[in-house]
Amino acid sequence: MNLNEQKWNELADIKDELAQRDWFMGTSGNLAIKVSDTSSHFYVTASGKDKRQRTNEDFLLVNLEGLPVEDTNLKPSAETLLHSAIYSQSKAGCSLHVHTVANNVISELYGDTGQVKFQDQELIKAFDLWEEDAVLTIPIIKNYASIPRLAEAFKEHIYSDKGAVLIRNHGITVWGRTGFEAKKLLEASEFLFQYKLKVLQLTGGKN
Repeated sequence: MNLNEQKWNELADIKDELAQRDWFMGTSGNLAIKVSDTSSHFYVTASGKDKRQRTNEDFLLVNLEGLPVEDTNLKPSAETLLHSAIYSQSKAGCSLHVHTVANNVISELYGDTGQVKFQDQELIKAFDLWEEDAVLTIPIIKNYASIPRLAEAFKEHIYSDKGAVLIRNHGITVWGRTGFEAKKLLEASEFLFQYKLKVLQLTGGKN
């Protein structure tokens, strides 16, 4: 098995696991993985596919401009330029974008402030925040209809090789140096969103 096949299968395994969590409602969401640390090419999910199924047309290879590098009838996911921005500005190796009820509600509740913060929560350690008083801040950007404009707003929050950005009433995009790290950040983020929503519910919104 060559490196491209390994990366394809790694991304397919991540897709299968996230599909089991029911995080791809209505064919939403998209995933990407670089073929190597030195390559500018990456696999990204094909648009409009049922991500609960595993086929040989789930992904296609694109360049940093988000354009296919091989002859194909497949269309790259609408948010491919977000993944391009990540790989252009960091050494991340994998990026994941999903729409869930929890991340959409959180993005709306805190959208006017442009960020949501978490403190005194064990799972912020997934982001390498180990200090006792550490604060995890996840930015929230406007959901521009124009993907190039959305990508420009998104680029402003790519500071390191791993991170997370919420798009208001749209979804979350996370990225990490490996597929495992990106999935870990996504799982931690979704836990934190669900936790905060539960606290707000139990306290009447006082949080």
